Amino acid sequence: MSTCSVYPLPYRANPAEYFAAIRHAPGAVLLDSGRPAAERGRYDLLSAWPEATLTVGPDERGSDFLQRLRENLAQLGEAALPAGVELPFAGGLIGYLSYDFGRHLEQVARLAVDDLHLPDARLGLYAWALVSDHLAHTSQLVFHPVLADSERQRLIALFSHATGDTPTTFKLQGTMAPDLSVDAYQQAILRIQDYIQAGDCYQVNFAQRFRAPCIGDPWAAYCALREACPTPFSGFQSLPDDGAVLSLSPERFVRISEGQVETRPIKGTRPRGLTPEEDAANAAELLASPKDRAENLMIVDLLRNDLGRSCRIGSVKVPELFSLESYPNVHHLVSSVTGILADDKDALDLIAGSFPGGSITGAPKIRAMQIIDELEPARRGLYCGSLVYLDVRGEMDSSIAIRSLLVKDGQVCCWGGGGIVADSQWQAEYQESLTKVRVLLQTLENL
Repeated sequence: MSTCSVYPLPYRANPAEYFAAIRHAPGAVLLDSGRPAAERGRYDLLSAWPEATLTVGPDERGSDFLQRLRENLAQLGEAALPAGVELPFAGGLIGYLSYDFGRHLEQVARLAVDDLHLPDARLGLYAWALVSDHLAHTSQLVFHPVLADSERQRLIALFSHATGDTPTTFKLQGTMAPDLSVDAYQQAILRIQDYIQAGDCYQVNFAQRFRAPCIGDPWAAYCALREACPTPFSGFQSLPDDGAVLSLSPERFVRISEGQVETRPIKGTRPRGLTPEEDAANAAELLASPKDRAENLMIVDLLRNDLGRSCRIGSVKVPELFSLESYPNVHHLVSSVTGILADDKDALDLIAGSFPGGSITGAPKIRAMQIIDELEPARRGLYCGSLVYLDVRGEMDSSIAIRSLLVKDGQVCCWGGGGIVADSQWQAEYQESLTKVRVLLQTLENL
């Protein structure tokens, strides 16, 4: 097997300083750990100039698209990292799967309007990456063996002379307004509870969208957002015609490392308090809430089933249940489900068997997705999809794209939602959908 080459650079804790050098390059993408100290925030990963760009066709089956991804990885070729080098990426795929990629995997009615016209999946095949390790305090260029030496030297020179960001601006040209009226939101929640009472489902994740016209560089918006709300699964992906995906997600979807699989669903939220005492009380209330624990457990059971499709029989475990994770705007209730990938399965089989994530659909998953499509007036697009990397060794990590925004065609969109169950109070759910995105909306409005 061929071996990648690695070139050390000066360590930079802020990936924006290196990403500025490729901000306007084709296929520029950043997966950003948001600088938390925990293990889940260890690495930043950025690249550009992909060898190929793959988007799913409007009527292409999900299995066919995943096979195309598999074939492109094979064409790039397996490669190992040098002995003693511990990095998450050795060349491979980086990009997004939108929530609506689930329509290519499962039968879901097409009632919601597709008014954003975003491809349901877009991934680049990258033969190099710049990876910063915030535990080891290193920044390194990683070159897959297929990359020409002249290109390696160009990239070394480019990043050796990177001087930080050139100031850019981003402005809203109106208030971030919801698509749904309060009355329409209430009616949707009541309809979901009718479905629950009828036995259709146990839980449905319902979201509303906020939009405003905008001008300027979405990279400037992202830099302000990551400063206001650092999270371990953040990311920025350039799109054609000056569009971009901006994600400030706290939630892992699925990770594979050396055959070990993990998913970390979030279900249960409280706002941060204005004082230390109020903050501690909110966290304690969340940890003790029977409703939130029941919601979280429903999704854990769903994900145990999803992982079981691709993991060895008997290997799926729940090592962590109802843990508290706190971010600048909210407290979350988080669990962990793990497994060992079956010998005859790969990372793309795992995606096929578990996408979209159960924490943002509901249970049972397919019926919940059908109800979402009926009651949310427009398709989610990027929101509740996934930012993902998958390298040639089979190493993968991915997010659930909550707390995420899309800048496209002169407007910016942001979504907020939550899980609805039989005893949900619609006023509280409406307030939670605002709480989750308030820091994002306020940051944009203050630029």
